Amino acid sequence: MAACWPEPIVSVQALSQTGLPTVPNRYVKPAHQRPIFKADQSDAEMEIPVLDMSDVWEKPEGLRRVRSACEEWGFFQMVNHGVNHALMESVRGAWREFFELPLEEKRKYANSPDTYEGYGSRLGVVKDAKLDWSDYFYFNYLPSSLRNPSKWPSQPPKIRELIEEYGEEVRKLCERLVETLSESLGLEPNNLMKALGGEDKVGASLRTNYYPKCPQPHLTLGLSSHSDPGGITILLPDEKVAGLQVRRGAGWVTVKSVPNALIVNMGDQIQILSNGIFKSVEHQVIVSSGMDRVSLAYFYNPRSDIPIGPIKQLITENRPALYKPIRFDEYRLLIRQKGPCGKNQVDSLLASINDDK
Repeated sequence: MAACWPEPIVSVQALSQTGLPTVPNRYVKPAHQRPIFKADQSDAEMEIPVLDMSDVWEKPEGLRRVRSACEEWGFFQMVNHGVNHALMESVRGAWREFFELPLEEKRKYANSPDTYEGYGSRLGVVKDAKLDWSDYFYFNYLPSSLRNPSKWPSQPPKIRELIEEYGEEVRKLCERLVETLSESLGLEPNNLMKALGGEDKVGASLRTNYYPKCPQPHLTLGLSSHSDPGGITILLPDEKVAGLQVRRGAGWVTVKSVPNALIVNMGDQIQILSNGIFKSVEHQVIVSSGMDRVSLAYFYNPRSDIPIGPIKQLITENRPALYKPIRFDEYRLLIRQKGPCGKNQVDSLLASINDDK
């Protein structure tokens, strides 16, 4: 894989802070990819499901609600999820402080496309690609052998301790959620975790997203349309300003975050493992002319070096295996090279197995 970016990296936050009146051309999306801010009335009334997890854990009716959300939306918001609300606020605030540091301080953590760990401003290594209006900080969290706190920011004070504490709480939440997803598919509670490689072998990474103010938000996106390549994603959103949009048919639904909620979405690997029962749904992020945004995404992923294919109990005569197995490290490499590309990646596995018949 390329060890350097194809063009010099520009901090979008620094660009925004100059007060420029227009979006530079390299961030202007083609007309068909630009955001739609005024949804039709039916979309405006739509919301992704909100699940009270105290009414879900170990309750048959709760399992049915989880399955419905994963089948129909691929997304839901969780309340009463068990992650400490004050910790959520503290870790989000610490990351906001990090992005307010001088650019020279942040650039000490500048990343490269070989691992993506560190501070960055683009995804993909395609030269002359249209870029997203965002900066980010990305790092590995699980397995612990890949964790390198020296690559985490040292400022503001206590940010590393907050990352560790938040990471552990969300890890425990993910383990419980994987059991719930497994049961909602009609499987034994540990089946899905086994298929992911086992809780001591799964991977996890964190990505903090910073979406600066934008002079022409109708021309660009904070994050282009994509489905997440991994297992499940737990998003800590910015509660002050909406930005996440979820595809619903031909349109987009803007997610209105519920106080103290975490947003869950299925990744491509869960779509593959569930043999297409659960959906990894396209989503994108719009930006604002008046406010910046900070969000934290925790990606809980399968073990990287084993083939991931449909779970055998979910393969039947009426529903044969829909996807060709692929190792997650191979799958992720393709995403990292190309950047966000809708549902093209997982659809390519569907096409390839059909072509083999």
